Amino acid sequence: MSTPTAVRPAAGSDPIDALLAAGRSRRRAGAFAASAAFGLRALLKIRHDPKQLVDSAAIPILFTVLFTYLFGGALSGSAGAYLRTLLPGVLAMSIAVVTMYGGARLAQDVRSGAFDRFRGLPVWRGALVCGGLLSDAARYLFASAIVVSLGLLMGYRPGGGVPGVLGAVGLVLAFGLALSLVWAALALLVPDPAVVIGIANAVLIPVSFASNIFVQPGTMPGWLRAFVEVNPLSHVAAAARGLMNGTGQAAGEVTWSLAATVALALVCAPLTLRLYGRRD
Repeated sequence: MSTPTAVRPAAGSDPIDALLAAGRSRRRAGAFAASAAFGLRALLKIRHDPKQLVDSAAIPILFTVLFTYLFGGALSGSAGAYLRTLLPGVLAMSIAVVTMYGGARLAQDVRSGAFDRFRGLPVWRGALVCGGLLSDAARYLFASAIVVSLGLLMGYRPGGGVPGVLGAVGLVLAFGLALSLVWAALALLVPDPAVVIGIANAVLIPVSFASNIFVQPGTMPGWLRAFVEVNPLSHVAAAARGLMNGTGQAAGEVTWSLAATVALALVCAPLTLRLYGRRD
C-alpha cells in the first residue's frame, strides 16, 4: 500500500491554490474573529470618510467651548461653575450624535453591494453588525477622550475622580452602542446613507436640546419639562453628571439609564439581525 505524500506547490504557483489542490479545508472563523475583522475594516474605512472622525472631535469642542464662555456666566455665575453642569451633558450628547455614522456606513455597504458579498461568507451572521459596533466603540472612546481632556484644560476638576469619569464614560458608551442598533436597523430598512443621517438628525437634534444638558428644566414650560423628564438622554446626562461630579445622587439616574440601554438593545438587536437575514 502506498503512503500519501505531501503536495508541494510548484515553482511560481499560488500557495493558496496548492492548499486547495491538496484537499485541505481552512477552519471557519469564529464569531469574535469575524466580528474583529469587520470592525478593523470599518476603522480602515475612516481614511476614505474622515468626516466621521472630524465630527467626533468637532462636536464636543464646539459645544463645550462655545456654550461655556457664552452662557456660563449668565447661567451659573462663572464659566467654571457652568462647566460642572455642561461637560457631562456634552459627553452624553456627543456620543449620541455620532451614533448615526454607524448606520450610514451600513447603508452604504447595502447600497454598494458589499453587504450581499459579506452575507455570503461562511461566517457568523451577525459579524458584520457586531464588527461595526466594535469600530463605533473606538470612535466613541475617541470622542470621550476629547471631551474629558478639553474639560481638564478648561479647568474642570471631576469630584468623582478617575472612577467617576470612567463610570460615566462606560455608561455613555453603553447607551451609544444601544442607540447605534437603532440606526443599523434603519439602514437595513432604508439603505441610503443620506436618508439615515437625515432621519437621525431629525431625531437627535431635538432630543439633545430638549434635555437637561444645557439648562436645568425648572424654568421650562410645563409641557416641555414633561418631555425633558422622560427624555432618555436627560437621564444619561444626569447620571454622567452625578458620577463625574461625585454628588452621590447618581444611583437612580444610573439605574434608569441602564434600563433604557438594556431595553433598546433587547428590542433593536434581534430586529437588526432579523432584518439582516431577510434582506433581499
